[in-house]
Amino acid sequence: MIDPPIGELLDKAESRFGLVVLSARRARQINAYFNQLGEGLGSYVPPQVHSLSRKPLSIALEEIDEDKVVVDRPVATEDE
Repeated sequence: MIDPPIGELLDKAESRFGLVVLSARRARQINAYFNQLGEGLGSYVPPQVHSLSRKPLSIALEEIDEDKVVVDRPVATEDE
């Protein structure tokens, strides 16, 4: 079984494509954070959940499930 369930994750994203893009972007950020730990730069946001998983994609999906990572879309105005 996949934890968190994909059905619940799809409810948090507008589409499957949106879920894939969001989780992939966040997984790359988490991976970059772990890779730069020894350098002391601190330019990436650390994981926002406590996870037993060591895989960045699993951590990213857990963050999405706990609403720590959300999609921020600009609101359309009347001029557009």
